[in-house]
Amino acid sequence: MFKSVPSQLNISKLEKEILKFWEENKIFEKSIASRDSNNPFVFFEGPPTANGRPGIHHVISRTIKDFVCRLKTMQGYRVERKAGWDTHGLPVEIEVEKELGITGKDQIVEYGIENFNRKCKENVFRYKKEWDEMTRRIAYWVDLDHPYITYTKDYIETVWWILNQFFKKGLMYQGHKIIPYCPRCETALSSHEVSLGYKEVSDPSVYVRMKLKENENTYFLVWTTTPWTLISNVALAVHPDVDYVKIRHKGDKFILAEPRLNVIDGDYEILERMKGRNLMGLGYEPIFTFLHPEEKAYYVIEADFVTTEDGTGIVHIAPAFGEDDYKAGQKFGLPTLQPVDKSGRFTEEITLFKGRFVKEADPDIIKNMEERGILYKREMVTHSYPHCWRCDSPLLYYAKKSWYIRTTAYKERLLENNKKIRWIPREVGEGRFGEWLSNNVDWALSRDRFWGTPLNIWKCETCGDVVSIASMAELLERSGREKIEDLHKPFIDEVTFKCRKCSGTMKREPEVIDVWFDSGSMPYAQWHYPFENKEVFNRSFPADFISEGIDQTRGWFYSLLAISTLLFDQPAYKTVLSIELILDKEGQKMSKTHDNAVDPFEVLDRNGADPLRWYLLTVSPPWTPTRFDSDGVLEVQKKFYGTLINVYSFFVLYANIDQFEYKEAQIPTSSRPEIDRWILSAKNRLVKQVHDFLERYDITKAARAIADFVTEDLSNWYVRRSRRRFWKSEMGSEKLSAYQTLYEVLLTVSKLMAPFAPFLPEEIYRNLNSIGKEPFESVHLTEFPSPDTAAYAFRDKTLEDHMDAVRKVVSAVRALRNEAGIKVRQPLQRILVYTKSKNIKEGLPLMADIVREEVNIKEIQFVSDPSQLWIQAAKPNFKALGPKFGKDVKKIANVITHLPEKSLQKLVQTGSEKIVVEGKEVEITRDDVEILRENRDELVVTVEEQFTVAIDTHLTDDLICEGFAREFINRVQNMRKEAGFEVVDRIRIYFEGTAKIDQAIQKQADTIKNETLAEGLFSNKKNGDYRKEWKINGEPVSISIEKIG
Repeated sequence: MFKSVPSQLNISKLEKEILKFWEENKIFEKSIASRDSNNPFVFFEGPPTANGRPGIHHVISRTIKDFVCRLKTMQGYRVERKAGWDTHGLPVEIEVEKELGITGKDQIVEYGIENFNRKCKENVFRYKKEWDEMTRRIAYWVDLDHPYITYTKDYIETVWWILNQFFKKGLMYQGHKIIPYCPRCETALSSHEVSLGYKEVSDPSVYVRMKLKENENTYFLVWTTTPWTLISNVALAVHPDVDYVKIRHKGDKFILAEPRLNVIDGDYEILERMKGRNLMGLGYEPIFTFLHPEEKAYYVIEADFVTTEDGTGIVHIAPAFGEDDYKAGQKFGLPTLQPVDKSGRFTEEITLFKGRFVKEADPDIIKNMEERGILYKREMVTHSYPHCWRCDSPLLYYAKKSWYIRTTAYKERLLENNKKIRWIPREVGEGRFGEWLSNNVDWALSRDRFWGTPLNIWKCETCGDVVSIASMAELLERSGREKIEDLHKPFIDEVTFKCRKCSGTMKREPEVIDVWFDSGSMPYAQWHYPFENKEVFNRSFPADFISEGIDQTRGWFYSLLAISTLLFDQPAYKTVLSIELILDKEGQKMSKTHDNAVDPFEVLDRNGADPLRWYLLTVSPPWTPTRFDSDGVLEVQKKFYGTLINVYSFFVLYANIDQFEYKEAQIPTSSRPEIDRWILSAKNRLVKQVHDFLERYDITKAARAIADFVTEDLSNWYVRRSRRRFWKSEMGSEKLSAYQTLYEVLLTVSKLMAPFAPFLPEEIYRNLNSIGKEPFESVHLTEFPSPDTAAYAFRDKTLEDHMDAVRKVVSAVRALRNEAGIKVRQPLQRILVYTKSKNIKEGLPLMADIVREEVNIKEIQFVSDPSQLWIQAAKPNFKALGPKFGKDVKKIANVITHLPEKSLQKLVQTGSEKIVVEGKEVEITRDDVEILRENRDELVVTVEEQFTVAIDTHLTDDLICEGFAREFINRVQNMRKEAGFEVVDRIRIYFEGTAKIDQAIQKQADTIKNETLAEGLFSNKKNGDYRKEWKINGEPVSISIEKIG
């Protein structure tokens, strides 16, 4: 006996029971241990930060990762997966700052770095309980008991070893460069961090006059979108080969690039033309004089980066605040004026604006220039501007010292290794990521922060010698210490040692490193490589598969590739699936501020993990934006899951009634009825489809194929058409075949579904397998169905084609009934079919009984010509006829209107026909006429892609009687359910109605009794166990039923 299925299956409750079963029986652990360690599939888990609550976007990424790992496990691979936690960096520091009410780095120092970092360590796992519960609840199988944690001493030691390898290769250096800088966090950022935080903003766009020295009323017209940098201006740049002009405009003279004259408001006169090189060396008067540079300044230089696409073709140069500016400053020996402090505020010498955040000072700077007659005009420009990826502050570009990794030295290797990676979708790897690699810049590694992996560089205070520490053992040996408890600041800063060159004191460079270097080091640091676990690492690198959100393209995906390329000259992963954003149902980005964020726990409690996972995997491909709609999850739960549960419940109910346990001798497939052979062939077709889709990681199409099979093939066709076989009282070979077939199909469906949505397939499999046919205690320990195995090899493609053809005809006929307003329970005499399709011509006669039952008709008639179904007429197409026949068009149109049907049919079939107009033969084509069709008497016709079909709507008295009887059966069956009768209960029926009703029921008495399990059918108004008044086709009838025995 199988465990019975409740009429209302509570999915959420069922899932919790299955979670308990998995945990008590260690199914996850067994799924790994049961696979050969020599056949690994390596997966890397990207480490989240657990100091924020998990969201619905984490559910989709973890669902995809779990799907792939479960699939590969069922395909025979050993898939070990280690959880990880990203515990360092600004994400943690900012949360602690908020908690402590801190707004700047100085306050952290005042609070105490030791105290601050202790708080950071405590904050790291604030929401770990929620993360673990979400992970468990959605059935994401990953080792949470032995995670890698980036703040541990072992992890940091591996990171140090990697950095030391780069140091020894000459890839690490300290440089003074323009670098993206967050004034709120008071630290530099790397280029990949910058790429994570671009926002559309409106900034001031100003055109200013810069007066030429010793030239009255003559000005360079200069454009900038960062007015605050004008205070640090020291030069103007022009392109040597661009044409410039001097113009007279509103009483003054202006110099600008000729292609940019469109920025001038009003009339002007060109006085002179010159090349940019002719302007070299010309001096001008500074517009702000807060600062007094010692080096030569305030003159024109040439630069190739100047363009005429926007602005005026003259670029103002402030070497402290732009990379091109900085390089130009180095080339020409320009002064670097940097009157901005580490918080992005003007320093004391900028008296008018001191203490103001530079971008907030822009309006007053513009006002000042306007009042002094320096401003030519101002506008607002909307553009994409980088913001801090963690605190949302606008970034500044600062000239400052920082430690770098020379990734540009390996740019070609990065590009070559990227080509070895299978990107899904491909265009992300070739386009977005590949193009970004082509513009690679050295990795700005160091951060002026507190909670992070400390930079492993010590520098001699005396001679300046620099060393990189590779291990704890080396640091202990050099420092003479027996142990170092904590490698974080401030403890690590206290560790000094003697310089081996001059005996001076070596102190650590105070910075910590980019948190993305932490996460990119996880393939090695998760195993504390190379200090231990070398064999484990060797079999666990590179990863066969990784997957995260699209925002990780220039984050974790890059850091993994960059480190592995510089370390081992190979990619760290073979395949990467990039997941697009998850949006609300209106297509808006989810956020707390917009009040459209979705709490995953609410969805899980309401709908269950399986419907949520299935929805996320089927609503759209992972690499396209997902519009999340809670109603969509409910629809999955009701429609797809409701259908599957109904089929499963149907099987269990009747199998228990008949005590079917799959112990009988198996009926060979070839000996089973046609409908069974068809569903088995369709099942194996599905196995092939799913296999092919998943070979290219098309998870969505694979899941949709399963859903279509369950809903359309299995439920709407096979089970519905086979229901009567299960109702038979005796267990003959036909009934046994139906049980065996449905059992085998459900078992296969449970295996196919298991990686996608693991709970309900587990329930179905364990219940069906409770008879012990397969030696597995869980569906997740079985083998995933493969078209290459004998169990799924049977295919009858001819039968599939015939059945597909029949179903298309049936679907079309049902649509015609709806169009005609005739219910399926009302029999019709015939359908008429015209087709050239071989499958329909062959399949329809072979499966005529199926068609007759499905659409309730008596006959199927093939016609040789569609004109037998409708009357055709021709309407002249004057737009085509006019140009061809000119003044004769009306005469030709008249002939077309009266064209005989035979000629019209030839025109339709061959595309042309000859007609006679006033004794003259003329050829017309299909384009010259519009074909009008009118259905022949009492036919309703539809034209489909492969066939044309019509129903004959004429109803005889016998057909009408049979229709009444079928409606009567339907009402009795509904009453059986409402009365709570069991499906096997025998009944008596009492009825009283009009003469029409009575005549129909008496004529169809045997059919009615057989269909309703009735022992007697009596024409009187006796009250049985349950009585109800009905109207059947407008005729009133009273029906009463009673159970026998």
